[in-house]
Amino acid sequence: MPSSTADIRAEILAHAATLGFDAVRIASAEEAPDTREHLSAFLAEGRHGTMDWMEKNAEKRAAPVSLWPEAKSVVVVAQNYAPARDPREALAERTTGAISAYAQGDDYHDVMKAKLRRLAHFVHTRFGAEVKLFVDTAPVMEKPLAQTAGLGWQGKHTNLVSREFGSWLFLGSLFTTLELPADPPEEDHCGQCRRCLDVCPTNAFTAPYRIDARRCIAYLTIENKDHISREFREAIGNRIYGCDDCLAVCPWNKFAQEAHEARFHARDALRAPALSDLAVLDDAGFRALFRGSPIKRIGRDRFVRNVLIAIGNSEDVSLAPCAEHLLDDASPLVRAMAVWALSRLLDDRSLSVLATKYESGESDDGVRTEWRLARENA
Repeated sequence: MPSSTADIRAEILAHAATLGFDAVRIASAEEAPDTREHLSAFLAEGRHGTMDWMEKNAEKRAAPVSLWPEAKSVVVVAQNYAPARDPREALAERTTGAISAYAQGDDYHDVMKAKLRRLAHFVHTRFGAEVKLFVDTAPVMEKPLAQTAGLGWQGKHTNLVSREFGSWLFLGSLFTTLELPADPPEEDHCGQCRRCLDVCPTNAFTAPYRIDARRCIAYLTIENKDHISREFREAIGNRIYGCDDCLAVCPWNKFAQEAHEARFHARDALRAPALSDLAVLDDAGFRALFRGSPIKRIGRDRFVRNVLIAIGNSEDVSLAPCAEHLLDDASPLVRAMAVWALSRLLDDRSLSVLATKYESGESDDGVRTEWRLARENA
């Protein structure tokens, strides 16, 4: 048995490295500076949108000890998922869907949890300590915690930035009753750079380090369960799940590309899927394609809603039949975006023929509104 907490710490970090984590640091379980204040302001201004779970667990999010009072230290782990190419290249391929880099492979929650369970078993059996592990599924403020542990800093895009891995890190945490020497926090190295702020297609950043999730394409295409506002549809382009723009322009990414090989690999079927193939997915087909993927969580209807927005932005009339096929879909989310997509692709006469066939029998207010606006703008 190690004779000091420094020796215990060294063993834990060494074992974590053998499990495939790219970076590991230690933080105190006490509240990180300014975390409670920043979270309170974010929630008070409603910038979390419909993510009510953030508000319900706000007190527990303020500090690890608020979630688990017995915790003394947190082992913060990270895994590099730097994509093989700049994700923004996919935005030019208008007849294909652009999927956020983190979602192109296996669900990182499962990948990280499997490794964390092995680390938790080691800490518990080797040192007799109690442990709890979390990967984005509990009220844990992982990014401020990672900054406190020295893994990186929260950049102006509010995501974690590392001097070694840029903006491409998955995070996980292991709470423990062991009191371990903590790493010093990382300093902010963004300087005068504002590339991430300027590249945002929907102007989701109200100021450096401040994001309004309600305007963020990642929120709109993943968290938002309702119709997507017309204000943002054109800016979404062919992004059918998430958005990597603010991450991809970070200049610190060059170190992730040059010095490290990502351990997280994209599935071939999700690198640049054809919109025509995605638009015809029924529920069974959706679940089969996205088995073991984080995309599966949003369900078929919201996903096809996103695909139809991309079809509407494609400027490819050959995709119109894919949207027309969905005008009588069971989901109003899908029907509404099918109308919008066709209003962008078809001439006035063709659209009028479809309106005559489908509009009078429509029962959903949101879909009826799309038909009305399509006719007015024709």
